[in-house]
Amino acid sequence: MPRNSLPGTRRLPGVNWKLCSLLLACSVCSVPAGAQENWTEFRGPNGSGLAIRSRPPVHWHEAQTEKAQGDKNRNIVWKRPIHGRGWSSPVISRGRIWMTTATEDGKKMYVVCVDAANGEIIHDRLVFTNENPREIDVTNSYASPTAALDGDRVYIHFGTYGTACLDAESAKTIWQRRDFPCNHWRGAGSSPIVYKNMMIVHFDGYDFQYIVALDKLTGKTLWKKDRLDLYETDNGDHKKAFGTPSVFEIDGQAQLISPFAKALISYEPETGKELWWIQFKQHSMANRPLFNGQFIFTGTGFGKGELIAIDPFHARGNVTQTHIKWVVKRAMPSKPSPILVGKRIYTVADKNGIVSCIDAQNGNIIWQDRIGGTFSASPVFAAGHLYFCDEKGKTTVIKPGDSLEIVAENRLNNGCMATPAPFGKALFVRTRDALYRLEKREK
Repeated sequence: MPRNSLPGTRRLPGVNWKLCSLLLACSVCSVPAGAQENWTEFRGPNGSGLAIRSRPPVHWHEAQTEKAQGDKNRNIVWKRPIHGRGWSSPVISRGRIWMTTATEDGKKMYVVCVDAANGEIIHDRLVFTNENPREIDVTNSYASPTAALDGDRVYIHFGTYGTACLDAESAKTIWQRRDFPCNHWRGAGSSPIVYKNMMIVHFDGYDFQYIVALDKLTGKTLWKKDRLDLYETDNGDHKKAFGTPSVFEIDGQAQLISPFAKALISYEPETGKELWWIQFKQHSMANRPLFNGQFIFTGTGFGKGELIAIDPFHARGNVTQTHIKWVVKRAMPSKPSPILVGKRIYTVADKNGIVSCIDAQNGNIIWQDRIGGTFSASPVFAAGHLYFCDEKGKTTVIKPGDSLEIVAENRLNNGCMATPAPFGKALFVRTRDALYRLEKREK
């Protein structure tokens, strides 16, 4: 397939390429010391999916049966079955792994804490019960939002069914909120983040759409902001979303970059004031945005999803027509978030496993190739490799470059809906029924 010959990109002139190259390099290289010591929220502590200091294994294998001759586990330190059904990703701090799970019917919701060293269960606690939970989509779970860790506190979220702050030592509830109305329609998916004294979370449902900042110590509402009506539809199914926000410093001020259905908004994080926004046709956003110091990158969700680069500088109000720098339309994901490695963005399409390598400066497609599989989990990068975990148990490991270079294809006995977590020399992978510690074993 010839480079840069695929349709579906829009390129705008007038960009300082030398400056962009420097900024993009800094986005990977200038990670503060210790920044990758823990994996504290969805897609890591900076929401990028990058684990620069981690060195997880490239190869592993799980025996299909215990009796199969010659079929042995490889680089699996431990496997811990996790009860119920939950797609929340594992997060790690202080040697403990946290995740949520729920019963299939959503009537019981739990938090689970696992010892990262040996896989033993430290806490398995029922947090919320529900008499009549609403039906969800078959691809979702009642425990899909990922927890956020902040020192001695753990923040868990089940959408409208409950949000809680737990003590990281005892797993006891410090505060909880169950008073945020929202019909998620197909289930909740947005994960909370912690910023300064706040825990911030989205409620983008069929009926209500808003964003909330809570005092992280007390759970008190600091501000609550209804979404601007940018939907251009009365269809509530197209108003719901599953995206997770990020805070970036832009124009000398912190900006809360918040994706939702058919739009992305920048808020002032201390007050919830809208600063600027863009609109698009797609709905049910599930991505987490990226920033390289020059552009914000975001997917647009379901309905022929696109990847967009936005210039956020000197932006105010509706900047759809003025600040979108390029758009990629072909084979872009709806659920898995993009990942920025150096000067290039990598994506994997949900249904056909097409991996795309895109020039972050101009949106040119450098290459597209198929690894196969169906994907919900977002890719992660560690030790010079990209990891793509599919829904049937295969993880394809590739080396970033000018063409698809598959380093390994690894198998576990069940598939991933949750994004994996690189940590030290290990990769923690949550499948539909278990949590694994994968690490290279010395012979």
